[in-house]
Amino acid sequence: MWKGVITFGQIELPVRLFAAVEDRDTHFRLLHAKDEVPVRQEMVNPETGEVVPGDEILRAYEDDDVLVILKEEELASLEPEAGRDIEVLRFVDPRNISQQWYDRPYYLGPDKNNTAYFALAAALQQQEKHGIARWTMRNKEYVGALLPEGDHLMLITLRNAEEVIEAKTLEPPAGRKPDARELKLAEQLVSALESDFVPEDFKDEYRERVLEFVEQKSTGKAPKVHKLRPKRASTQSLATALEASLKKQKGRKSG
Repeated sequence: MWKGVITFGQIELPVRLFAAVEDRDTHFRLLHAKDEVPVRQEMVNPETGEVVPGDEILRAYEDDDVLVILKEEELASLEPEAGRDIEVLRFVDPRNISQQWYDRPYYLGPDKNNTAYFALAAALQQQEKHGIARWTMRNKEYVGALLPEGDHLMLITLRNAEEVIEAKTLEPPAGRKPDARELKLAEQLVSALESDFVPEDFKDEYRERVLEFVEQKSTGKAPKVHKLRPKRASTQSLATALEASLKKQKGRKSG
Protein backbone atom coordinates (compact mmCIF):
# COMPACT_ATOMS: atom_id res chain seq x y z
CA MET A 1 0.00 0.00 0.00
CA TRP A 2 3.06 2.30 0.30
CA LYS A 3 6.81 2.26 -0.29
CA GLY A 4 9.38 3.91 1.97
CA VAL A 5 13.02 3.86 3.03
CA ILE A 6 14.14 3.10 6.59
CA THR A 7 17.04 5.42 7.43
CA PHE A 8 19.37 5.52 10.43
CA GLY A 9 22.98 6.63 10.43
CA GLN A 10 24.27 6.03 6.89
CA ILE A 11 21.88 3.11 6.32
CA GLU A 12 19.10 3.30 3.74
CA LEU A 13 16.80 0.30 3.59
CA PRO A 14 13.94 0.30 1.01
CA VAL A 15 10.79 -1.36 2.34
CA ARG A 16 7.19 -1.98 1.34
CA LEU A 17 4.37 -1.38 3.79
CA PHE A 18 1.30 -3.63 4.03
CA ALA A 19 -1.81 -3.38 6.20
CA ALA A 20 -1.76 -5.79 9.16
CA VAL A 21 -5.43 -5.35 10.08
CA GLU A 22 -8.64 -4.71 8.13
CA ASP A 23 -12.03 -3.26 8.98
CA ARG A 24 -14.55 -6.08 9.45
CA ASP A 25 -17.25 -4.06 11.20
CA THR A 26 -20.86 -4.52 10.15
CA HIS A 27 -21.91 -1.61 7.92
CA PHE A 28 -25.51 -0.83 7.04
CA ARG A 29 -27.07 1.20 4.23
CA LEU A 30 -29.53 3.88 5.31
CA LEU A 31 -32.88 3.80 3.44
CA HIS A 32 -35.92 6.04 3.27
CA ALA A 33 -38.64 4.23 5.23
CA LYS A 34 -41.39 5.13 2.73
CA ASP A 35 -39.89 3.82 -0.52
CA GLU A 36 -36.69 2.09 0.72
CA VAL A 37 -34.48 4.28 -1.51
CA PRO A 38 -30.91 4.86 -0.18
CA VAL A 39 -30.52 8.28 1.41
CA ARG A 40 -27.43 10.48 1.40
CA GLN A 41 -25.98 12.95 3.86
CA GLU A 42 -25.98 16.65 3.03
CA MET A 43 -24.85 19.81 4.78
CA VAL A 44 -27.84 21.92 5.84
CA ASN A 45 -28.07 25.49 7.08
CA PRO A 46 -29.77 25.05 10.48
CA GLU A 47 -31.43 28.46 10.28
CA THR A 48 -32.99 28.12 6.81
CA GLY A 49 -33.08 24.33 6.41
CA GLU A 50 -31.59 24.71 2.92
CA VAL A 51 -28.87 22.39 1.56
CA VAL A 52 -25.46 24.11 1.32
CA PRO A 53 -23.40 23.18 -1.79
CA GLY A 54 -19.85 21.97 -1.21
CA ASP A 55 -18.28 25.02 -2.88
CA GLU A 56 -20.02 27.28 -0.36
CA ILE A 57 -18.66 25.52 2.73
CA LEU A 58 -15.75 26.99 4.71
CA ARG A 59 -13.53 25.33 7.31
CA ALA A 60 -13.13 27.01 10.68
CA TYR A 61 -11.41 26.19 13.96
CA GLU A 62 -12.99 27.22 17.25
CA ASP A 63 -10.51 28.91 19.56
CA ASP A 64 -11.82 30.41 22.84
CA ASP A 65 -15.33 30.83 21.38
CA VAL A 66 -13.87 32.49 18.27
CA LEU A 67 -14.24 30.77 14.88
CA VAL A 68 -11.04 31.23 12.89
CA ILE A 69 -11.77 30.71 9.18
CA LEU A 70 -9.10 28.74 7.29
CA LYS A 71 -8.86 28.68 3.51
CA GLU A 72 -8.01 25.52 1.59
CA GLU A 73 -4.74 26.99 0.30
CA GLU A 74 -3.76 28.02 3.83
CA LEU A 75 -4.30 24.49 5.14
CA ALA A 76 -2.44 23.05 2.13
CA SER A 77 0.58 25.23 2.94
CA LEU A 78 0.70 23.70 6.45
CA GLU A 79 0.71 20.08 5.29
CA PRO A 80 3.94 18.15 5.94
CA GLU A 81 6.46 17.84 3.13
CA ALA A 82 6.00 14.64 1.16
CA GLY A 83 8.74 12.05 1.43
CA ARG A 84 9.58 8.36 1.62
CA ASP A 85 12.00 8.32 4.56
CA ILE A 86 11.10 6.34 7.67
CA GLU A 87 13.67 7.98 9.91
CA VAL A 88 14.68 5.91 12.95
CA LEU A 89 15.34 8.43 15.72
CA ARG A 90 16.46 6.03 18.48
CA PHE A 91 16.29 2.46 19.74
CA VAL A 92 14.53 1.83 23.05
CA ASP A 93 13.59 -0.93 25.47
CA PRO A 94 10.02 -1.96 24.45
CA ARG A 95 9.10 -2.20 28.14
CA ASN A 96 9.27 1.60 28.20
CA ILE A 97 6.32 1.81 25.77
CA SER A 98 3.06 0.96 27.53
CA GLN A 99 0.16 -0.54 25.60
CA GLN A 100 -1.97 2.61 25.32
CA TRP A 101 0.65 4.21 23.03
CA TYR A 102 0.23 1.64 20.25
CA ASP A 103 -2.28 2.42 17.51
CA ARG A 104 -2.29 0.71 14.07
CA PRO A 105 0.07 -2.08 12.95
CA TYR A 106 1.63 -2.53 9.51
CA TYR A 107 3.83 -5.24 8.05
CA LEU A 108 7.10 -4.15 6.44
CA GLY A 109 8.56 -6.23 3.64
CA PRO A 110 11.96 -5.86 1.96
CA ASP A 111 12.16 -3.94 -1.29
CA LYS A 112 15.39 -4.77 -3.21
CA ASN A 113 17.90 -5.09 -0.33
CA ASN A 114 16.90 -8.33 1.40
CA THR A 115 20.22 -8.82 3.24
CA ALA A 116 20.10 -5.52 5.12
CA TYR A 117 16.40 -6.00 5.86
CA PHE A 118 16.84 -9.38 7.56
CA ALA A 119 19.99 -8.18 9.32
CA LEU A 120 18.02 -5.33 10.92
CA ALA A 121 15.18 -7.67 11.95
CA ALA A 122 17.69 -10.09 13.52
CA ALA A 123 19.53 -7.27 15.32
CA LEU A 124 16.32 -5.93 16.86
CA GLN A 125 15.36 -9.47 17.90
CA GLN A 126 18.71 -10.22 19.52
CA GLN A 127 19.08 -6.83 21.19
CA GLU A 128 15.42 -6.86 22.29
CA LYS A 129 14.98 -3.29 21.10
CA HIS A 130 12.33 -1.32 19.22
CA GLY A 131 13.12 1.58 16.94
CA ILE A 132 11.22 4.85 17.27
CA ALA A 133 10.65 6.19 13.76
CA ARG A 134 9.09 9.22 12.13
CA TRP A 135 7.69 9.44 8.60
CA THR A 136 5.12 11.18 6.40
CA MET A 137 2.55 9.15 4.50
CA ARG A 138 -0.30 10.56 2.44
CA ASN A 139 0.01 14.11 3.79
CA LYS A 140 0.11 13.05 7.43
CA GLU A 141 3.00 12.81 9.88
CA TYR A 142 3.43 9.65 11.94
CA VAL A 143 5.58 8.40 14.78
CA GLY A 144 5.82 4.65 15.21
CA ALA A 145 7.60 1.68 16.72
CA LEU A 146 9.76 -0.45 14.43
CA LEU A 147 9.92 -3.97 15.80
CA PRO A 148 10.75 -7.54 14.76
CA GLU A 149 7.97 -9.99 13.92
CA GLY A 150 9.73 -13.32 13.62
CA ASP A 151 12.29 -12.88 10.84
CA HIS A 152 10.49 -9.83 9.49
CA LEU A 153 9.65 -6.29 10.57
CA MET A 154 6.53 -4.49 11.71
CA LEU A 155 5.77 -0.81 12.06
CA ILE A 156 3.10 0.22 14.58
CA THR A 157 1.95 3.83 14.66
CA LEU A 158 2.09 5.45 18.08
CA ARG A 159 -0.41 7.92 19.47
CA ASN A 160 0.72 11.47 20.20
CA ALA A 161 1.51 12.49 23.77
CA GLU A 162 -1.60 14.68 24.04
CA GLU A 163 -3.81 11.68 23.21
CA VAL A 164 -2.53 9.34 25.92
CA ILE A 165 -3.93 9.45 29.45
CA GLU A 166 -1.37 8.23 31.97
CA ALA A 167 -2.72 5.92 34.68
CA LYS A 168 -1.04 8.02 37.38
CA THR A 169 -3.31 10.96 36.49
CA LEU A 170 -6.45 8.96 37.29
CA GLU A 171 -8.09 8.88 40.68
CA PRO A 172 -7.43 5.49 42.29
CA PRO A 173 -10.55 3.35 42.86
CA ALA A 174 -12.12 3.53 46.29
CA GLY A 175 -12.87 0.51 48.46
CA ARG A 176 -11.09 -1.99 50.64
CA LYS A 177 -8.21 -4.17 49.52
CA PRO A 178 -8.89 -7.92 49.11
CA ASP A 179 -7.97 -10.07 52.09
CA ALA A 180 -5.58 -13.05 52.03
CA ARG A 181 -8.33 -15.62 51.36
CA GLU A 182 -9.76 -13.63 48.45
CA LEU A 183 -6.30 -13.16 46.94
CA LYS A 184 -5.59 -16.88 47.16
CA LEU A 185 -8.92 -17.75 45.52
CA ALA A 186 -8.24 -15.21 42.76
CA GLU A 187 -4.80 -16.73 42.12
CA GLN A 188 -6.33 -20.22 41.94
CA LEU A 189 -8.97 -19.01 39.47
CA VAL A 190 -6.26 -17.42 37.26
CA SER A 191 -4.31 -20.68 37.30
CA ALA A 192 -7.45 -22.67 36.44
CA LEU A 193 -8.13 -20.41 33.45
CA GLU A 194 -4.54 -20.46 32.23
CA SER A 195 -4.19 -21.62 28.61
CA ASP A 196 -2.64 -20.74 25.25
CA PHE A 197 -3.91 -17.79 23.23
CA VAL A 198 -5.70 -19.12 20.14
CA PRO A 199 -6.82 -16.13 18.01
CA GLU A 200 -9.31 -18.26 16.07
CA ASP A 201 -11.31 -18.78 19.27
CA PHE A 202 -12.22 -15.10 19.43
CA LYS A 203 -14.57 -13.82 16.74
CA ASP A 204 -17.01 -10.98 16.26
CA GLU A 205 -20.08 -12.96 17.33
CA TYR A 206 -22.43 -10.01 16.77
CA ARG A 207 -21.25 -9.74 13.13
CA GLU A 208 -21.74 -13.48 12.62
CA ARG A 209 -25.27 -13.31 14.04
CA VAL A 210 -26.13 -10.34 11.80
CA LEU A 211 -24.78 -12.04 8.65
CA GLU A 212 -26.62 -15.28 9.46
CA PHE A 213 -29.82 -13.30 10.11
CA VAL A 214 -29.42 -11.41 6.82
CA GLU A 215 -28.82 -14.64 4.88
CA GLN A 216 -31.97 -16.21 6.31
CA LYS A 217 -34.09 -13.16 5.47
CA SER A 218 -32.65 -12.92 1.95
CA THR A 219 -33.73 -16.52 1.22
CA GLY A 220 -37.24 -15.95 2.53
CA LYS A 221 -36.77 -17.88 5.77
CA ALA A 222 -38.14 -16.56 9.04
CA PRO A 223 -35.08 -16.02 11.25
CA LYS A 224 -35.33 -16.55 14.97
CA VAL A 225 -35.11 -13.44 17.11
CA HIS A 226 -33.59 -13.99 20.53
CA LYS A 227 -34.41 -11.41 23.15
CA LEU A 228 -31.44 -10.45 25.28
CA ARG A 229 -32.17 -10.51 28.97
CA PRO A 230 -30.08 -8.23 31.16
CA LYS A 231 -28.10 -9.99 33.85
CA ARG A 232 -29.01 -9.24 37.41
CA ALA A 233 -26.37 -7.65 39.57
CA SER A 234 -24.76 -10.18 41.90
CA THR A 235 -25.26 -9.70 45.64
CA GLN A 236 -22.85 -12.41 46.77
CA SER A 237 -19.53 -11.65 48.41
CA LEU A 238 -16.26 -11.59 46.48
CA ALA A 239 -15.05 -14.79 48.16
CA THR A 240 -18.29 -16.62 47.36
CA ALA A 241 -18.19 -15.47 43.73
CA LEU A 242 -14.56 -16.59 43.39
CA GLU A 243 -15.30 -19.99 44.94
CA ALA A 244 -18.27 -20.51 42.59
CA SER A 245 -16.21 -19.49 39.55
CA LEU A 246 -13.36 -21.80 40.57
CA LYS A 247 -15.76 -24.72 41.10
CA LYS A 248 -17.39 -24.13 37.71
CA GLN A 249 -14.04 -24.00 35.93
CA LYS A 250 -12.85 -27.21 37.58
CA GLY A 251 -16.11 -28.89 36.53
CA ARG A 252 -15.50 -27.88 32.90
CA LYS A 253 -11.99 -29.35 32.93
CA SER A 254 -13.07 -32.61 34.52
CA GLY A 255 -15.94 -32.91 32.04
